[in-house]
Amino acid sequence: MNEATRSVGIGIVGLGTVGGGVVRLIQKHHDDYVAAYGADLRIVRACALEQSRAEELGTGAEAFTTDWHDVVSDPAVDIVIELIGGEHPATEIFESAFAAGKHVVTANKALLGRHVEALGAKAAAAGVQIRCEAAAGGGIPIVGTLEHDLVGNQVLTIAGIMNGTTNYILTRMAAEGLDYSDVLADAQRLGYAEADPTADVDGFDAASKIAILGSIGFRTRITTDDVYMQGIRDITSEDIAVARDMGYVIKLLAIARNTDEGVDVRVHPAMIPATHQLAAVNGAMNAVFVVGDAVGETMFYGAGAGSFPTASAVVGDVLSLSEHISRGTAPMAEPEPFGRNLSIRDIEDLSTNYYIRLKVADRVGALAETVDAFASKNLSIKQVMQLDGGNEDSCSVVFLTHTCSERDVRAAIDALKGASCLQKIGSVIRIEDVDAWSDGVMDN
Repeated sequence: MNEATRSVGIGIVGLGTVGGGVVRLIQKHHDDYVAAYGADLRIVRACALEQSRAEELGTGAEAFTTDWHDVVSDPAVDIVIELIGGEHPATEIFESAFAAGKHVVTANKALLGRHVEALGAKAAAAGVQIRCEAAAGGGIPIVGTLEHDLVGNQVLTIAGIMNGTTNYILTRMAAEGLDYSDVLADAQRLGYAEADPTADVDGFDAASKIAILGSIGFRTRITTDDVYMQGIRDITSEDIAVARDMGYVIKLLAIARNTDEGVDVRVHPAMIPATHQLAAVNGAMNAVFVVGDAVGETMFYGAGAGSFPTASAVVGDVLSLSEHISRGTAPMAEPEPFGRNLSIRDIEDLSTNYYIRLKVADRVGALAETVDAFASKNLSIKQVMQLDGGNEDSCSVVFLTHTCSERDVRAAIDALKGASCLQKIGSVIRIEDVDAWSDGVMDN
């Protein structure tokens, strides 16, 4: 049995869904943590908007405050847990905690996705750490895996389903043949989607996560602003049905690839083979697929959000720090953040196959006019399909391209906008070359 030399003071800012889970997890397993790790975790400060929330969680009236300054300035607090999200006052909480010599554990992907370089430098200078397992994948233990378990590899690809809301929407659209707007409304009613779903459905949430994971995996600075983002609003049940008939599944993927030309990092809907491991990740679940040159293909699956799954990651970070603190030895300081060691590839340099759905006039010559527009911009068409469900004036036509560049696809779409036959550009969906994710894996 490990004996704790002293208790470890925990201060929590934010007692919402995740914060409440953290409190309950520490309360439930307190004695187990002491026995296994010698970590006597004590919640000495808890900050929330309403005292009733602290009372509900049983943190004690003496620990409660509505002012986060009370948490970071309390000398009894060793570790500050920031769970309010956003950039402000989260940034000020981080900086004040560092100045007071306190480590920070966070689930704040939006903040770290944009500002980890500046915050990491301040933590390193103060001799403390930022821990963020919960910021990229919720309960999936992927940050620590990239930081420790896979460091013997050159990480080639990190790709995955990193947003539960969009995966839930696409899963139901596929299973029930529903339209996006109908499933979104139901997801909001059930609590799977926020009243304002923008961060989820437009890709920002997943972009923040892939920026964090790509930075760690490739040992280079990647920010959310480096990530190309496209959401799922334009995906229709018609697209999903056509994809199914071709042997594909449509998922919102977050992808980072370490290529000779730089880091290819993007979030967008993509068609992947129905036989791929990620295609079977359904509902609100998340998965991260990592390819290392030595280990090959690995996949990490689990809940990407929720009270206890995310709390599990937060408490894991707290325990990692507490093993040292409880014995009177300081954890290692935050390493100096990565610089821009690798360039970021422009999305227009992407080369893959494309699915393009157009609504065109149902008249003689319309198909030839669209094909000519594609050919004028170097797009080679592999297959053309006319879909059912049109009317006497228009029809939906799907074009599948051979491998071509994003730049040429965009030029062709621009050229089509002037065509008299075009009524609407429906969907432009990338058909992801998942085999390329493993380029560079060493032979056994």
